[in-house]
Amino acid sequence: MSFQRGIDGAEPLRPDPVGAAAETHEYRRRVTAGRLGTGTLACPRCDAPVALPPGPAAVGAPLGCPYCHHAARVRDFLSLAAPARPARVEVRVRLPVPR
Repeated sequence: MSFQRGIDGAEPLRPDPVGAAAETHEYRRRVTAGRLGTGTLACPRCDAPVALPPGPAAVGAPLGCPYCHHAARVRDFLSLAAPARPARVEVRVRLPVPR
């Protein structure tokens, strides 16, 4: 089947190729965060469970033990070894957003 231009039917109408008529766009979802696993927060000196303040905490943030008053970074208190003990935390990795 062809469509004709004009009444006399001199030249058939040819469709444009799909790629030329429409621009193609690829959409990718940017993943900036992901769940690494479940860990335990405990003092590296006395093994007492340690609680975080509300909200997210960076691994380089300061943290202190309420029992022996040992102070270090969150990463020093974090253990990803199985099984996770009562002071469980969800460990997430967040990538910097490109500018």
